[in-house]
Amino acid sequence: MTGRIEDYAVIGDLHTAALIGADGSIDWLCLPRFDSAACFAAILGDEENGHWQIAPVAGGVCTGRRYRKDTLVLETTWETPEGTVRVIDTMPLRDDAVDLVRVVEGVTGAVPMRSVMRLRFDYGRVVPWVRHVDGEFEAVAGPDAVWLRSSVPLHGENFSTVGEFTVHAGEYVPFVLTWRESWQNNGRQVDAIEQVNNTEAYWRGWIEQCSYQGRWADAVRRSLITLKALTYDPTGGIVAAATTSLPEQIGGPRNWDYRYCWLRDASFTLQALLANGYEEEALAWRGWLLRAVAGDPAELQIMYSIKGRRRIDEWEAPWLEGYEKSAPVRIGNAASEQLQLDVWGEILDVLYLSREAGIAPDDDAWSLQKRLLDHLGTAWRGPDNGLWEVRGERQHFVHSKVLCWVAFDRMIRLAEKFGQDGDTASWRVTRDAIHAEVCDQGFDRSRNTFTQYYGSTGLDASLLLIPKLGFLPPDDPRVVGTVEAVQRELQVDGFVLRYRPETEAVDGLPGAEGAFLACSFWLADALYLIGRRDEAVALVDRLVALASDTGLLAEEYDPVAKRHLGNTPQAFSHVALVNSAVLIGGSEPL
Repeated sequence: MTGRIEDYAVIGDLHTAALIGADGSIDWLCLPRFDSAACFAAILGDEENGHWQIAPVAGGVCTGRRYRKDTLVLETTWETPEGTVRVIDTMPLRDDAVDLVRVVEGVTGAVPMRSVMRLRFDYGRVVPWVRHVDGEFEAVAGPDAVWLRSSVPLHGENFSTVGEFTVHAGEYVPFVLTWRESWQNNGRQVDAIEQVNNTEAYWRGWIEQCSYQGRWADAVRRSLITLKALTYDPTGGIVAAATTSLPEQIGGPRNWDYRYCWLRDASFTLQALLANGYEEEALAWRGWLLRAVAGDPAELQIMYSIKGRRRIDEWEAPWLEGYEKSAPVRIGNAASEQLQLDVWGEILDVLYLSREAGIAPDDDAWSLQKRLLDHLGTAWRGPDNGLWEVRGERQHFVHSKVLCWVAFDRMIRLAEKFGQDGDTASWRVTRDAIHAEVCDQGFDRSRNTFTQYYGSTGLDASLLLIPKLGFLPPDDPRVVGTVEAVQRELQVDGFVLRYRPETEAVDGLPGAEGAFLACSFWLADALYLIGRRDEAVALVDRLVALASDTGLLAEEYDPVAKRHLGNTPQAFSHVALVNSAVLIGGSEPL
């Protein structure tokens, strides 16, 4: 039985990630990349869809779990009547093959243990051909091959690979899973203990660059490690989450594939990286961005694959019943074909931020930026699908228009501050026209608040970004009124919904959803900017406390059921945490 979403910890090797439950079971792993087919997919079905559990024979959830400080090395501990045992899980940095290392450590006594691995390739559908070769188990299915090596005798049982043993105090029992393409040989000897130590040293060395020392230092460091773990190292792309189809409503249809790179995440992610001393990662992310968006500005997409591929076809996996029967399970994401005008603003904002942070300019980048702006010069007047990727009718979303304004504003700043060539007079005319239209058609004077889209009475949490983006100053009465309206109409138990899908039928889907964690951090930012600092600090404290026992955040939170919802770990949530901590907490403890 799968656990709650917050019961899952993550390990990874900067190419892919595995989710491990509190019962010691790996219930999600895609090989060899984040967006590859899963070989363990129990989280979206059951054990027959693939998992690997190492736990005491008596079973049950662990009695304690933690990451080794400032690392992605997970320790899961069980205290049993026979003694205490610890399972150490990690994925060493990639070389020419994928390794997943699990080490069982005897702490006290003598604990009977059981390892059960059910490999099911192609998202839990394909049972591999398994054989015993040269002291290890080899599983092959089409292009995929996995080898499992351990000091424990392994045997086949009901289409799974099983090892049973007793671990005594002071003993270490290693298991190493290796993936390669099936036409390759393994011949790989991995020292599990050495790889655990090397991986621990890498993560501790990486996090030493973090410059944040404020009130939420531990949460910021864990969030930065999580963002790094969601990075595809060869290209610098950062996936939105490690999973697909974890539901925004238990039993509902709002289940999406987040194993891709969203352009709008760029601005927020670069803020977080640059504010904490990670220029190398910021440069890699900018490089991915420029490669991905190269070409005709009219064909700009909202998301791309981790390699920059444009085509992300969406399909359903009917053999998977979904997390807690939340169907359908979707692979790919059709929102990649939507028109979302805010993306132009996000790109130009992120390139402005990188230049402000001292990253050297790129002549090719400036040429691309001007072409993007030329296209937006006429496109901004039309409706779009909005940043929430609604699958209903296109609207004139206020947030999209504000980001169009940002696009022209940042290009004017770049030209004037850094001497870049450009038609700033024309850009200024368009910028001012967008501003005037939004303030006229996107503002409800009777309620003193901006609205979700022109003519709407509904609200949208993205309106909270207006002061942070510089569209209006924080002390403008329209900003204060909007913040207060969001608090009145979109808050549930102090947390913020993206919008009210049950009253504003813009997304074309039935049902509701949880509070969106990034939006709740945006409220904290807005409260801070309008001078309500104590409320902002209190809200960030509450949000940080929602993190799991391993410090992870999913996409949403259900304040009624008090559980995480949506894909996990969610980059947008962790980015929002870091940026709020930097804005509100500064560099010193409050």
